[in-house]
Amino acid sequence: MMRHFQQNRKTRNIIYSKPVLIFLGILVLLFSFGVVRFATKMVTTRENKKIAEDKVAKLEMEKIKLSSDIDKLKTEEGKEETIRDKFGLAKEGEGVIVIVEDKNAPEAEGAEKDGFFDFLFFWRD
Repeated sequence: MMRHFQQNRKTRNIIYSKPVLIFLGILVLLFSFGVVRFATKMVTTRENKKIAEDKVAKLEMEKIKLSSDIDKLKTEEGKEETIRDKFGLAKEGEGVIVIVEDKNAPEAEGAEKDGFFDFLFFWRD
């Protein structure tokens, strides 16, 4: 019985020695760093998955729009509408009105001033 007690005491002394405890502490730190690194990779992967899913959804919507445009171009009315929109053409007997803005034209007098200082300087007008 005494021998068993002494053997247990030796084992306990070895396990609780400073070198073994330091080794176990370093081992725990290494595992915890691994877990933290794994968790950050999981978060990044989840974010990338969300971005990819959004991109897929956007591409699906674009695919549906393009399919409807292709179906529209298969009809005569669709072809005509597309040509009119892209090239500004009109049917025979119709006219086209083009509105051009003159960028060099002065501002109309009596136009309301927008800024605070304009209000102060031109309050007499």
